Amino acid sequence: MALQAQAELGTLYGAPIELEAEMADMVRSYFPSMEMMRFVSSGTEATMHALRLARGFTGRKKIVKIEGAFHGAHDALLVKAGSGATTHCAPNSLGVPEEVAANTLLAPFNDLHALENLLRAHRDQVAALITEPVIGNAGTILPEEGYLQGLRELCDLHGILLILDEVITGFRLAMGGAQELYGVRADITTLGKILGGGMPIGAFGASKEIMSLVSPLGKVYQAGTFSGNPMSLVAGRETIRTLRREGHEGLNSAGEVMRKGLDRACVQMDLPYRAQGIGSMFQLFLSEWVVRDYGSAMRCDNKLFMRLFQALLERGIYLPASQWETNFLSTAHGDADARRTIEAFASALQEVSGR
Repeated sequence: MALQAQAELGTLYGAPIELEAEMADMVRSYFPSMEMMRFVSSGTEATMHALRLARGFTGRKKIVKIEGAFHGAHDALLVKAGSGATTHCAPNSLGVPEEVAANTLLAPFNDLHALENLLRAHRDQVAALITEPVIGNAGTILPEEGYLQGLRELCDLHGILLILDEVITGFRLAMGGAQELYGVRADITTLGKILGGGMPIGAFGASKEIMSLVSPLGKVYQAGTFSGNPMSLVAGRETIRTLRREGHEGLNSAGEVMRKGLDRACVQMDLPYRAQGIGSMFQLFLSEWVVRDYGSAMRCDNKLFMRLFQALLERGIYLPASQWETNFLSTAHGDADARRTIEAFASALQEVSGR
């Protein structure tokens, strides 16, 4: 209804609109680190502009990317990326100039010691560190206790901007995303997906000091014909209102039911696999160990997972076709859906494992 009403008023204006300010106020109320923000058309755009802004603000060229995190398909971040780049065995894409990739440094997730050594080796050269606070593009990998706070401290120590890519976790784990859940504050935050209720959208935001560098106030250029599209903003506004009204308790509880059900099925078949996740996010890792970083995720049995994927598809359960993706529950999923999915997993696991 909201989209239909907006469509009758117009789908593109080519100028700032009041709805942008209304939406920005809503976002800022949940993400106080985003004192000012710009709306764009995708999460990829948001992370691309966030990096440009960080480099413009610090005057430095290099960035640190956490291995396995995926921040969109632009050149600077297609280095050991997760998501499709991992699935198709092409973590370093053709077409990315070596001189661009040379400015992207890599650090493992959940390893502050390795990061500290990296920053010391490149002292005063790094503009920003970018990561998903919960890795959602190499399966679902959680930050260990104190890890995100450690990132914040190291970034402060070295004068580096911390960019938290909350395209997945924003509004999903909590209204204030992972920053609210884990009690950490980003210098620059990127959002997308849920922010638009299924319509194309993204956003990047930071303190007034940092964002004032974006044109026309400053000299970091950003523009986009469809940025702040009214259709996306209306869908996002209604999504946030719905989440605010319904809360996350039921959604997160459903995720816990799913993870426990999958773990129980594995235990009953004496399989060493485990479901990892948080809130409404989950993935069953076909491994004998806890997956804590990109390296351990890559040791999972992806060939067996693809057999499991096919077996589940035959049972009417459609997952992302990769061991290194995350499954998401929505408010449309009920108890019957959870039971059916767990039963299908148990049957499919028995088939592919020979148990």
